[in-house]
Amino acid sequence: MSARTHVELPAGLGDEFEVYVNGIRQQPGKDFRRDGSELVFERRLAHEGRLGFWRWLSLFLGVAGTYRQNDSVDVIYEAGGRRHVAHALPLREEAD
Repeated sequence: MSARTHVELPAGLGDEFEVYVNGIRQQPGKDFRRDGSELVFERRLAHEGRLGFWRWLSLFLGVAGTYRQNDSVDVIYEAGGRRHVAHALPLREEAD
């Protein structure tokens, strides 16, 4: 079973922009496609979410590490003659 991830683009975004996942530049048509006001990745991306008390405590005490998936999608674009960075955009997963 494969999953897609949708990322809502910032308002006013034109056709020229750069996309990064975890700091690595992504290529349009290869890594993602644009569908209206969203980017669509043909793979699962996820944010780690909040840590519960016990998980936080175990990290603090050095008992356990964290190896959960924690992807960050950033978009760099120009608007009004200025360069903007939309950092850690919200992810929405869609299962097939």
